[in-house]
Amino acid sequence: MLQNNGPVVYQYVSLDHVSRYMIASTIAHEDQLLGARKGAFDYDDFKNRIQAFADGEADPSGSTIPQQLAKNIFFSADQNAVRKGLEAVVATEFSYTLSDQRIMELYLNYAQFGPTIYGICAATWYYFNTPPSAMTEYQAAQLAGILPFPATVARDVNGGIRATPEILREANERVPWLIAGLGGWEAAVATIGIHDSASDHASTRGASNGCSTMPKDVAKLLAGK
Repeated sequence: MLQNNGPVVYQYVSLDHVSRYMIASTIAHEDQLLGARKGAFDYDDFKNRIQAFADGEADPSGSTIPQQLAKNIFFSADQNAVRKGLEAVVATEFSYTLSDQRIMELYLNYAQFGPTIYGICAATWYYFNTPPSAMTEYQAAQLAGILPFPATVARDVNGGIRATPEILREANERVPWLIAGLGGWEAAVATIGIHDSASDHASTRGASNGCSTMPKDVAKLLAGK
């Protein structure tokens, strides 16, 4: 959240109360090897990314979820070699001290989903007027598809996401295709040890980390539009 210079709309939610469609979409789109990889990233890939950065070339692969999490929590969006090195150290610490499910929970809570929207709890209520536990496959793909470009999207006047055709195509076509390549959403979430559904935790949804009602900051933001 350090890259944000304005007011933040945010509320924490437990992974128990996040639709498995969203978790699957995130794995498929952002880091398919999260559950299989030893460490935060592949070191050869990391060296190639550093070299591309030093040469002024485009990033050949992209950051893993542990790397993105380190950036989202501790670092600004500034691109420089020192920051990338520190980010790698923190990401490695995450990968060896936290479970894959805990990393996913933190990632979905600290990810940016709009100019001032942070975390999946605020995002689902803001765009779709629904709790994260009740997201559809379509809604999950939409939110996963905007993850690389959160500052460029907006809420449509009647709800939903307004974005460029390229971003919407990524969400509507590529995300479902990637999930299918993993064997479907159940197989995707199983890669990080999830074998249940959000509905299995319905009895605890009323807790403070259940995100069962619209956060007050989201309601204020919508009322001001």
